Amino acid sequence: MALPEAKQSPTEARLASLSLPTAGCTRDAREAALARVREMGLPGRRDEYWKYTRPDTLIQPEAPKAAVFTADEPLMFDQIDRLKIVFVDGVFSPEASDDLSLEGVQIERLEDICCKDFHWAKELYGVLEARGQNPVPRPLAALNTAFAADGVAIHVTGKPSKPICLIYKHESETSDAILHHVIRVESGAEVTILENGPAASRFNKCMEIDVADGGTLHHVRAQGRDHERRAATHMFTRLGEKSVYKSFTLTVNGVLTRNEQVVELTGDEGVAHVSGACVGDGDFLHDDTVFITHDAVNCESRQVFKKVLRNGATGVFQGKILVKEGAQKTDGYQISQSLLLDDDSQFLAKPELEIYADDVACSHGSTSGAIDETALFYLRSRGVPEKDATNMLTLAFLAEAVDEIEDPALVEDIVARLQGWLARRS
Repeated sequence: MALPEAKQSPTEARLASLSLPTAGCTRDAREAALARVREMGLPGRRDEYWKYTRPDTLIQPEAPKAAVFTADEPLMFDQIDRLKIVFVDGVFSPEASDDLSLEGVQIERLEDICCKDFHWAKELYGVLEARGQNPVPRPLAALNTAFAADGVAIHVTGKPSKPICLIYKHESETSDAILHHVIRVESGAEVTILENGPAASRFNKCMEIDVADGGTLHHVRAQGRDHERRAATHMFTRLGEKSVYKSFTLTVNGVLTRNEQVVELTGDEGVAHVSGACVGDGDFLHDDTVFITHDAVNCESRQVFKKVLRNGATGVFQGKILVKEGAQKTDGYQISQSLLLDDDSQFLAKPELEIYADDVACSHGSTSGAIDETALFYLRSRGVPEKDATNMLTLAFLAEAVDEIEDPALVEDIVARLQGWLARRS
């Protein structure tokens, strides 16, 4: 009688469902990442940074089905002149994309650079992700580095005249997309990167960003509005002297979204702002996990996250500021707040400070509450209907996060989408 087969661990089962690309300049990084995954294992509920979020559907071999959202509405950022790079279920679509030529920047597909033995991206691919594994393991990011089949490499040497927009379309109910992008911003260069779209039934995305001395990167992302999608995203950013990084994320709908940001301030007088606005309804869990390391003098960081939740939705925020020894005159600010529109929703927060320098100004705070009844009464007493008044106060609550976006046109687009969501849900 044949012996029963040994049961595979979740990590082994997931790895068995994937194929490792081996060609070109990313081969060594992929093999090293695979070794990290095997050593760490994929996340489970016992892991400290996953105790609020169930990772089961993010690590199982097959992606759970997700119905394609078919609402007839214009794409985000559609009124803005931008260079469009389109991925359909995680695969680059040259037909839907613009020509990738733009002054001040070089854009190449990950598939193309993988066929080259030497490329600037070799010095970046998997490097910042590997650095970001300490002190907190991030195995889904290592899994991405090992198995990502598509993505782009963006080398910014000047100041492009328009933003670069990564558009993620979802067309298959069973799509399982793994994308990896690398971005290098040279000294004195400046670029705006936009992202929007649901991407796939299950989406694992990693972005590694290296901003050289005096460089600037603005990032604005809109996730949604598929109701059933699941996503785990990671952004690893390294900042040089007097460099600037500002990232904002809007998330609407979805069963499960986990966004991780890992930022290293390695040059004096660097600036890093990470913010997000989230609106969730019903079977919805949204997790922002942020880790910012100050390792230089006179640097500034801001974390501003606002979540609006109702009908049993769950919001999670885990944010940490680490100030290393010698990182004097650090200015670190962190705020996470939720607006609960009913008694069934919940907000789980874990703010942290770890400081090894004595000349710093760091603060963090977290609050959770309902609509301000005094403000609501004030508006209603002046003839504003209750639903409209609630929507006005909700937008005002989200404003601090949205105001982190510097481009007024992008702010206008984000606010319009929030107004549309509130109107549909009223």
